[in-house]
Amino acid sequence: MSGDADPGEAAARATGAILRDTLHGAHRGVVVDSPPGAGKSTLVVRAARELAAAGRPLMVVAQTNAQVDDLVHRLALADPELPVGRLHSSDPEPYDPVLDQHPSVRTSAKADALAGLDIVVSTAAKWAWVKSDTRWPHAIIDEAYQMRSDALLAVAGLFERALFVGDPGQLDPFSQVGAEQWAGLSYDPSASAVTTLLGHNPDLPQHRLPVSWRLPASAAPLVSKAFYPYTPFRSGTGDGDRTLTFGVPGDGSAEDAVLDEAAAAGWGLLELPARNTPRTDPEAVAAVARVVRRLLAREGTAGSARTGGARTGSARAGGAGVDTTPLTADRVAVGTAHRDQAAAVRAALADLGVRDVTVDTANRLQGREFDVTVVLHPLSGRPDATAFHLETGRLCVLTSRHRHACVVVCRAGVPELLDEHPSTEPVQLGVTVKFPDGWEANHAVLHHLSPHRVRYVPT
Repeated sequence: MSGDADPGEAAARATGAILRDTLHGAHRGVVVDSPPGAGKSTLVVRAARELAAAGRPLMVVAQTNAQVDDLVHRLALADPELPVGRLHSSDPEPYDPVLDQHPSVRTSAKADALAGLDIVVSTAAKWAWVKSDTRWPHAIIDEAYQMRSDALLAVAGLFERALFVGDPGQLDPFSQVGAEQWAGLSYDPSASAVTTLLGHNPDLPQHRLPVSWRLPASAAPLVSKAFYPYTPFRSGTGDGDRTLTFGVPGDGSAEDAVLDEAAAAGWGLLELPARNTPRTDPEAVAAVARVVRRLLAREGTAGSARTGGARTGSARAGGAGVDTTPLTADRVAVGTAHRDQAAAVRAALADLGVRDVTVDTANRLQGREFDVTVVLHPLSGRPDATAFHLETGRLCVLTSRHRHACVVVCRAGVPELLDEHPSTEPVQLGVTVKFPDGWEANHAVLHHLSPHRVRYVPT
């Protein structure tokens, strides 16, 4: 994609085409691919409001309760007069209490109690229990690439037409049981909803959002090339539009050196000596925790030039055309591959007196946004490169959550590990080979990080 075209105009053209096909097209489905931070939720909210305004009631399907609550909250903020239903489970505290602050939002565990509303939002799991003789004219399927095809089948009888929106580069749908016996078949229940949909309906209109408003100019080219080679995108900002500055100078440590590198270049690699380690590598965990502590202790400020794109997060006016905000703990995240690694980092941060930093796995960070992220590389210290650790979507999520900078903590030797462990996964007939594969994506990311490396020797 050319970097010369105005990103706002490119995004507006893409959105206009999507809405035309959704509201006026003849097809029963429209598919939209969205890279990280491209305004997917903004598109879902706008499409829902326009369908409702056109007198076309719709159901909205998301994959988690957090996603449902976020969409309902966004809809209520965008149009306080628009009645929106939040269909929830019968569990105690089944939805975010913030929804009770919106008079236009109605909540219920029973779909019949929300009948007549223009928009009703719930999870795919909850919609699967809804039985109705009438069908919604429209549906919006959010995070459609993370929805399994069997989940789509369970709700498909509830609507006539649908807009499918999702990120093809994120983690594949999760299944607790093996699905090898269905691999390559058109009805593979573990395949994503979009894969199965397009397999049976190849002529459906397909669109993509061409601009990431989250990723800075330093990050979008790498993420686009490494994870979206056939659907490239660009950043909505230019070089220098995002800044990260520190009020406290560095102390000469490797932690501060890698933070300074990340602030200047958008990326930093803190490299520990090569070694095979337990999964909860104590030295790597301690290094992650110290990087976060120094990041907060140095009184950072994040600056963003105002653009025409979607922005999230609070900010106050700074200099001319610039929004600035203090780099507080709630705007920092640590990403890991495993839950026990995340637990170890939380414990290490607590020992250092650091609170309120989000620490979680790639699966749970998916869809979220922060100013700065610190990533424990999935292959750091490993003796082998398994399919789990090479999954492209996992690395994509970990390296695409930030608005300003990303610091990767990793032991040396990962490129050699990759070369020693080529893919040994069996080739299955009828299964589309995912490209790029994790081996190639890891090499691309590490090659890009190499000039931003700071070597660290634990004491």
